[in-house]
Amino acid sequence: MRRSLAFAVSLLAILPFGLKAQEEAGRDPGDTVRTAETTFPNNIAGEFTPAKGFDLAKTKMASLNISFYGLFRYMNQMPGSQTFIDHLGRVRQVKARNDLNWHRTFVWLTGFFYQPKFRYNISLWSLPTTQQTLLFGNLQYQFGRGANLGVGIAPNLTVRSVQGSWPFWGSSDRQMSEDFFRGGFSSGVFLTGQPIKRWFYNVSVNTNISQLGVTASNDTRDFAYSASIWTMPSTGEFGPRGGLGDLEYHRKLATRFGVSMGHSRESRYANDSVPPNATQIKLSDGVNPFDADALAPGVTVQKLDYDEVAFDAGFKYQGFTFQSEYYVRKLSSFQTIGGPVPLSSIVDQGFQVQGMHMIVPKKAGVYATYGYIADKFRRYPWELSGGLNVYPSGTRSWRLNLHLIRIERSPAASNFGFYTAGQSGTTISVGTDILF
Repeated sequence: MRRSLAFAVSLLAILPFGLKAQEEAGRDPGDTVRTAETTFPNNIAGEFTPAKGFDLAKTKMASLNISFYGLFRYMNQMPGSQTFIDHLGRVRQVKARNDLNWHRTFVWLTGFFYQPKFRYNISLWSLPTTQQTLLFGNLQYQFGRGANLGVGIAPNLTVRSVQGSWPFWGSSDRQMSEDFFRGGFSSGVFLTGQPIKRWFYNVSVNTNISQLGVTASNDTRDFAYSASIWTMPSTGEFGPRGGLGDLEYHRKLATRFGVSMGHSRESRYANDSVPPNATQIKLSDGVNPFDADALAPGVTVQKLDYDEVAFDAGFKYQGFTFQSEYYVRKLSSFQTIGGPVPLSSIVDQGFQVQGMHMIVPKKAGVYATYGYIADKFRRYPWELSGGLNVYPSGTRSWRLNLHLIRIERSPAASNFGFYTAGQSGTTISVGTDILF
């Protein structure tokens, strides 16, 4: 007990000095990781990308750095009592939330072992909202700018937001369109690099489209495959993590253009007699396609093909940011029990556009997002959202956020983010988060 207390006191004692040293060096503690051992940006692990943190130990043979993320928010999805009609004409209840939550915690232990090019990342992720806590990580060997090989938990590279921009978004979670179309995170092997000046790539082979809720005993013999290519032609960068907002106040136009794509043969990852463990994919009415009766009465989908492609473009200049992304997703090759489904494939398309302006340089910014989905079932979900970010420290490491959403027929649904299946109405979120 005394040793634990002494460690905690020591940690609190050195924290201010670590942050002070970073600020004096003119660096944002929440910036992309760059160490003395390597200048290659460590932005390939999506939500699992650590901040700069501060060093706890360093020798010729190994190093240890610790960094943190935390989010508290209030969220209210309105109206609180409502129903929606799914694509088969059935009335369903909307599970609208109104809650206060310490929503998300990340702790990263990172460094090198044996030699500076051999990197490790041990991540502790906790989501009290769903009572989930996981400990995982990845290992990387950095051959050079042209190739960085890694193994461990990594994103399916289906949209831009899974590739390292979190948490530098408008608010603390994804917007409707990208949340609906994206893949998730799973164990895999990935290779990334910058083989040509200002051109980047990332390829990944994963166990499935999302490992959350799925154990090895549920897995099939199929893998998920994904890749992304992007260029930042004008400046070679797009700000910290490539996130939304121009706190850095680009005096030269920064641009980014990219394409991401993924394929997976997905399963229910559960016996046919119980609800599916697979929860990543949703139909455009928010229904899980692996649920019993999802596509036809008396029919259960056991497997399907998921194919997705996304094109993104954006610029930053003198406090202004514009980002856009266009998505196409196809679900096909349905393997079922109980009979066939009436559709051979389901193709949905959509887009989102985002803009942000720093109304007070380094201190406050306003943003807006519009998203739309042209879906197979002609429900045409859309959202208009926006808000205000205040940065009390003048860096991205501490943010106060007000976020407002007007949504119609939400296709996105999870307890992680801002959306619940079928909601038509308004969502308000007020939160604060830290990253250092």
